Amino acid sequence: MSNGTSTEYTETLATLSYGSVHKRFDPYVDIAWDDPDFEVRADDERWIMPAADPFGAHPWYQALPRERQIQIGMWRQANIAKVGLQFENILIRGLMQYVFSLPNGSPEFRYCTHESIEECNHTMMFQEVVNRIGMDVPGMRPWVKVVGPLVPFLANLFPEWFFVMVLAGEEPIDHGQKTLLRSGASTHPMIERVMAIHVAEEARHISFAHSYLEHAVPRMGRFRKFVLSLVFAPTMRIICDLIAVPTREFRRDCDVPRSVVKEVFWRSPESRKLLRDFFADVRMLATDLGLINPISRVLWKICRIDGTASRYRSEPARAGHPGR
Repeated sequence: MSNGTSTEYTETLATLSYGSVHKRFDPYVDIAWDDPDFEVRADDERWIMPAADPFGAHPWYQALPRERQIQIGMWRQANIAKVGLQFENILIRGLMQYVFSLPNGSPEFRYCTHESIEECNHTMMFQEVVNRIGMDVPGMRPWVKVVGPLVPFLANLFPEWFFVMVLAGEEPIDHGQKTLLRSGASTHPMIERVMAIHVAEEARHISFAHSYLEHAVPRMGRFRKFVLSLVFAPTMRIICDLIAVPTREFRRDCDVPRSVVKEVFWRSPESRKLLRDFFADVRMLATDLGLINPISRVLWKICRIDGTASRYRSEPARAGHPGR
């Protein structure tokens, strides 16, 4: 991408790289894992999922005894962390595959390497959470272990699609964590600290993916751009479900009715609105990049992630606004 690189794009990547050097976190320096307040106890009510969490807001969960609410909350937080580290593991491999063949002088090389280092720190941070909670959670579905190693090759073959995949994983996680932090709900301090660090650094990662696509997509040929418009919405929905929707192990280990899981993900009106809210920023991006056409618009509707686009990045959901 070094040929024809705009000055504004180069300066954006330099700014992001500066932030990675001067505004970064180390999971074993900046998190007080051994703080007594971080102790994991099975009777700690701070593990109860708040109403800001889609599962925590469900009447079935709220009617459970406190002990069961705590158990399910711990399992869910551990699995969210496991899913996060698995996704970032695939992302790291893709970024390394991408930079491997970049030409000398490429502005992407340095920033992508910075991002890979930060994502490695995130995987350690998330695994530490899983280990300390002490529940043997599976993370994503088993077939991802088979398909996952193939995804990084897209970073060379179709890098624009790869960075759409990056946003498909990062946007829902970022939206959920920001919503929880903004809610002011009582959360276990270990989880709150991990989320705060993750949100701070993911802001750079999401910014890069947006900037990369804004720079690369206008330079694509008509056919590849059309293909990207068709895979955009399905990619968002499939990866979102892989990250957000609990596996059968969750239903089995926590004795959760299948009907409750289906209602939370994504049959109820509230959950459908949440699903659409996840992707308000990427709807804005797709619109700005000219990736919304009559066929792709139908795919956004089929995937149930259509709606109003954000007016600006990270805009809080507007109450009562369709698709927001």
